Amino acid sequence: MQIAIINGPNLNLLGKREPGIYGSESFEDYFAKLQQQYPEIKFSYFQSNVEGEIINYLHETGFSYDGILLNAGGYTHTSVAIRDAIAGIKTPVIEVHISNVYAREEFRHTSLIAPKCVGTICGLGMKGYRLGVEYFL
Repeated sequence: MQIAIINGPNLNLLGKREPGIYGSESFEDYFAKLQQQYPEIKFSYFQSNVEGEIINYLHETGFSYDGILLNAGGYTHTSVAIRDAIAGIKTPVIEVHISNVYAREEFRHTSLIAPKCVGTICGLGMKGYRLGVEYFL
């Protein structure tokens, strides 16, 4: 089984950025634990602050992987292009958010990508990624 994890803008700062919202663990540390917990899964991890690079990676993995966990960050609320990329691929995508977007600013309450994803996990911290893996299993 192959699962891609794609993180969008500012998620490279996990562990440093707003630890009250996002926690103090870096994604790289969490990813290493996830790989240890699921040795039977081939994971790939990609992070970019650039919308087009995220789209390119969706295209690269979207026809050969078994699942994609996508935390599009701020692009969740603004990117028709990422929504269209999800619609154009065959691999199912789960939208993941570390924070509860519905407990934050109102503009975060609308996801342009959710209608093209098989589901959304938000507000459960980094554990949301593990729950997404469990769905694909």
